[in-house]
Amino acid sequence: MNTDGKVVIITGASSGIGLASSKLYASRGYRVVMAARSVDRLTEEAASFGCDMDNILCVKTDVSVEEDCRNLVEKCVEKFGRIDILINNAGISMRAMFRDLDLSVLKRLMDVNFWGTVYCTKYALPYLLETKGSVVGVISIAGYSALPARSGYAASKYAIRGFLDTLRIEHLYDGLHVLVMAPGFTASNIRNTALAADGSQQGESPRDESKMMSAERVAEIMARAIDRRKSRVILTPIGKLTVLMHRMFPGLTDRLTFSYMAKEPDSPFKKK
Repeated sequence: MNTDGKVVIITGASSGIGLASSKLYASRGYRVVMAARSVDRLTEEAASFGCDMDNILCVKTDVSVEEDCRNLVEKCVEKFGRIDILINNAGISMRAMFRDLDLSVLKRLMDVNFWGTVYCTKYALPYLLETKGSVVGVISIAGYSALPARSGYAASKYAIRGFLDTLRIEHLYDGLHVLVMAPGFTASNIRNTALAADGSQQGESPRDESKMMSAERVAEIMARAIDRRKSRVILTPIGKLTVLMHRMFPGLTDRLTFSYMAKEPDSPFKKK
């Protein structure tokens, strides 16, 4: 591919899929704009890429703040003059029964996951239309088939999918590419930083991260899907099976999902 001068913005770029994607696109010769709340962490990670730092821009961004998202896009265009890809990856999770949940937790999930995607896409869209570029939303299998004790997480991922699917239809003949990327369980720190019922961070993953797909592998598959301008990607065999089962046998899928998730260590719910 000819990547000369092409620009990608990646939110949630300080860890996990966002960091892996930043490193991958830098190695491809893209100009990479990395966004996260900790600019020091971004700068430290970017310095390890081994590429020309003139092609990397780190922008302190809290995607739940509209003005931060506007600033991110403005800084990108000011330095590089264009946007070819926007990867909306920033996100947080949660783990608590809705009945026990402080509603501020659900609002925080929607602000970061859903509104962060909306804000960044809104301000990047004019530039993406100019380049016939790509807007990507990293959701989850939970954006197709809900997970118990993740009400805010699932709701935000369903919302992102609905938003981006609508955007795709609206710009069907404008050359805009829209990808909804749904990884399965991925090794990252999202479960460590997941919010508990009171809004505090969980601190430790309840799952065996070593058995999950790596963030680097997800980044590779996502980059290939962007190259091929795919509209939807669902990862892992169990993820694909879950989505299919949810469509064909929703009641059975609910019961199987309940039983599977109830086996987590310290699960907030148990099968009676």
